[in-house]
Amino acid sequence: MPDDPRSGPIDAALAGWRCLEARGPWPFITRREFDRSDRARHVWISRAHRKRLAGEVLLVEGRMLVRCLWAPRTLNWWIATLFAFGAALFMLGSVLSLAPALARHIGLSSTQVNAVFFAGSIPFTTAAYLQLFQSANAPEGPTPEARPPASRRYFGWRPRDIGWLSCALQFPGTVLFNFNTFDAMIPGLTWFRQELLVWVPNIVGSLLFLVSGYLAFIEVCHAHWAWKLLGCVGFMIAALCAFVPSGLPHETWVTLSLVFTLLGASGFLAGSCLMLPESGQS
Repeated sequence: MPDDPRSGPIDAALAGWRCLEARGPWPFITRREFDRSDRARHVWISRAHRKRLAGEVLLVEGRMLVRCLWAPRTLNWWIATLFAFGAALFMLGSVLSLAPALARHIGLSSTQVNAVFFAGSIPFTTAAYLQLFQSANAPEGPTPEARPPASRRYFGWRPRDIGWLSCALQFPGTVLFNFNTFDAMIPGLTWFRQELLVWVPNIVGSLLFLVSGYLAFIEVCHAHWAWKLLGCVGFMIAALCAFVPSGLPHETWVTLSLVFTLLGASGFLAGSCLMLPESGQS
């Protein structure tokens, strides 16, 4: 197998495999095709490999759909479920903020509505870390059966691995959302402290989400552009709209921020639900 400077770690036990094709968005390799020593062909897909899936295309059967609803023994199930739960809470917080009369009707104050966002950030961060842990401990070879790292890695360091890099950027973004949503519950913040404690973590976290989402989708599409980044784009626009210059009316911007937060959370909820069938295959 030729030495590819962009390749990730390859298991030495698989000597004799010949790489016929390697492609992906520069500088990463996201798809390889191998000619094995027994003359069989094997296609290596970056995302399928780190999530220990059977192949690039997931065939969903009725039994798999039922099984994936409760598969707590698989890491993929926990990642998808926690992301979905966090996204649902962000959607709920956005709806209650856009309809304050509804929040008052069910007895929630504005601080309690903000607490819904904070509650949603916790499963987001947990899922993001589990995803990072999974990518750090992905097998060091081109098949799911290849050996895992010699020792357990809690964060890892694989900057040339597009999947790991995506997860490594998303995790601190979710941590910043923890700070952002927690600080939003503090009453009586001055304009400066509100921008420093709420808006800055929001905008930086959203930027990390956007870059992470971009890497995740070009990993799947094997190209530099994909239309499927709507959830991350929604959070990014929401963060931009959340900046309020001192002394200017901001009701419209607040509304836009909440609408795009709702759209971003909807995108993440849909993506999380689409991840669930993977737990039936892993």
